[in-house]
Amino acid sequence: MEWRERNGVRWLQATMPGATAAFSSRIGGVSEPPFDGLNLGAFTADDPDAVVENRRRLACALGFLPERIASGRQVHGHELAAHAGPQEPSPFAEPDSRTSEVDGHLTAMAGLPLLVFVADCVPVALSGPGGVAMLHCGWRGLARRGLGSLDATETSTGEGLVASAAAAIGATDAAIGPSIGPCCYEVGEEVLEAFSGLGDDFASGPMLDLLEITRRLLLQSGVERIETAGLCTSCDPKLFFSHRRDAGLTGRQAGLVWRDGAVG
Repeated sequence: MEWRERNGVRWLQATMPGATAAFSSRIGGVSEPPFDGLNLGAFTADDPDAVVENRRRLACALGFLPERIASGRQVHGHELAAHAGPQEPSPFAEPDSRTSEVDGHLTAMAGLPLLVFVADCVPVALSGPGGVAMLHCGWRGLARRGLGSLDATETSTGEGLVASAAAAIGATDAAIGPSIGPCCYEVGEEVLEAFSGLGDDFASGPMLDLLEITRRLLLQSGVERIETAGLCTSCDPKLFFSHRRDAGLTGRQAGLVWRDGAVG
């Protein structure tokens, strides 16, 4: 991955076969402290107008119209939404309380960016012959198994968020953005127990390594190549928002992925 910057907006970019992933930082927005500057989270205590402007700036920096970016409200679940085209109305360009609750997105359409909001959880971009996927992976979503309640816009999550998304598009490649590291993520025994079937060395005492858990689940799901940012959101307050570090009073950055090619 490499850092990119345009019009003051700074992000990490990764190239995958037939796809591009981007992971935003907090650099380049208009929000005031404690949400300074590029807070993309509408469901925070930030000024809603500032959030909309921040979203517009990010979309412009990446070369997209805000209303073309597919998004939802992350709830630490395991639901996946499949997109055949832009959302109408656009929850990214016009956020409101009607935004659907979903922790992953899929599309086979070129030029349709998929986005999840994060502030410590693991943003995972996938690509494969069947399309691209963007996932918000917190410990609950990574640990959960079974089927969730679905509506007409959603697809089954099978045996978990990562496995289902990978299977849906035949994922071969993944890009993992900045997330909280094992240096900063202390959890209880019930959380450690949730991952006991993944082997050893995913925790040091109470310090959980969400990145390693995500990597193992990707490998189990047949993903062949995995690129990671290797950056801890909690350790770098100048670059990233962190829910754990800031005791919940913080903004959101984003992970995005889009299939390359002409806009469909």
